[in-house]
Amino acid sequence: MEAWNCWKRNGKRTMRIRPYIESEDYPHIASWIDNERIHALWCANRLPYPILKENLHKMLEQNAVEWTDCAYVATENDGTAIGFFVYSVDTSNNAGFFKFVIVDQRKRGKGYGQAMMRLAVKYAFEITGAEFVQLNVFDENAAAKHCYEKAGFTQRSITKNAFPYQDELWSRCNMIISKGVWGGREDS
Repeated sequence: MEAWNCWKRNGKRTMRIRPYIESEDYPHIASWIDNERIHALWCANRLPYPILKENLHKMLEQNAVEWTDCAYVATENDGTAIGFFVYSVDTSNNAGFFKFVIVDQRKRGKGYGQAMMRLAVKYAFEITGAEFVQLNVFDENAAAKHCYEKAGFTQRSITKNAFPYQDELWSRCNMIISKGVWGGREDS
């Protein structure tokens, strides 16, 4: 299994992505989703809270069969897991889609999410041949939305009141980046 390199600091590669390994990575992901709000922001309650290994793996397997989803983990050079995302590409129109994106809460606000998404976008364009990639984020998740914007995504549409959470209604924002706009940038 090969990791895919990218994020550089001071000329050194400091982040890699690799396929998700159930036995290694589940404990990290479960620890990052430590309250119901983060859980809802992460998966739109497609899984019950708290996430259990069996439920997560059943969903990942089902989505792999139905949507060709593949789960990935971003790691630091020492192998420490720092992020997770799921990616699929529709080969009929070369459209990629990211979902279930999360970064270790200790790394949030420090550029790790932006770097992970840039690496994921690079993978989508250069390896899977996607012409554009998109994702959905709740408008209420301002930090994630800002992260995606810094990684080059722009808002394409917004669906008002798309998701009920407790006594709130969250809007869902679809964001996109095209290969032509991205232009092969790795770091900036």
